Amino acid sequence: MTQPIPLFRFGIVADPQYAAIAPHAGMDRYYANSLAKLAAAIDVFNAEDLSFVITLGDIIDRDFASFDAILDVYDALKHESLFLLGNHDFAVAPEHLEHVADRLGMPAPYYSRAKQGWRFIALNGNEVSTFAPPEGHPYREIAAARLAELQQEGAINAHAWNAMMSDSQFAWLEAEIADAAKAGERVIVMNHYPVYPPDRHDCWDRQRIIDLLSASPNVAAYFNGHNHVGNYGMVGGCHCVNFKGMVDTESENAFAIVDIHADRIEIRGFGREESRVLALGS
Repeated sequence: MTQPIPLFRFGIVADPQYAAIAPHAGMDRYYANSLAKLAAAIDVFNAEDLSFVITLGDIIDRDFASFDAILDVYDALKHESLFLLGNHDFAVAPEHLEHVADRLGMPAPYYSRAKQGWRFIALNGNEVSTFAPPEGHPYREIAAARLAELQQEGAINAHAWNAMMSDSQFAWLEAEIADAAKAGERVIVMNHYPVYPPDRHDCWDRQRIIDLLSASPNVAAYFNGHNHVGNYGMVGGCHCVNFKGMVDTESENAFAIVDIHADRIEIRGFGREESRVLALGS
């Protein structure tokens, strides 16, 4: 039986976290091996008709120079390459913090784009953090206060390697989703940080994002990385998919191809990544 042709499809990579350093065996992370894994994933992507490939953050593990080697691998990709920012992408010298998005060729630290009745919204979940803003930026002080508040509450995500959006970025997200609804577009929100199910890797503003996703019938899915073991949950009509980290394990890969259909999203997982069929409401 012939399978229905999707409206379009795209590739997903999460957490390559490349660096030319020794493995961390205790965490099962093989940083240098991500170059070969990414090259293998790109071979698969190049054999498919994809609209784009997006990497959900943590392109590197540390050091601004690490971008050179891994971006050279991305150069072999025949499709458009999109990025969003992860916490490890800011593990660079202070003078480079303001240049990470530019180094990745991103149009802005957060942005959206529309395709065939769908809108993809790429967030910068690191905007308010203790590590991404330039030294002395007010967002660092806000981040420290929020982290202390969460620690006082005993929140499971009260960790300095998590972060959140600014109020202005969140207002932008609300406006993007509302504008997409007026245009009759379904939405996939993408962020480095998970929001659901509850996990220690969740962003600090998880609840207001969950509330927005649950109240927005046109939001079909929320895709993220950061939690390398992966996860899945559903809030309202929104599928929350945490893709697995490419950096993990010595040799097994993890990436995906996503097929968008009118009534479902099909995720074809490769290596450690799981395959899923996400039904869409009317």
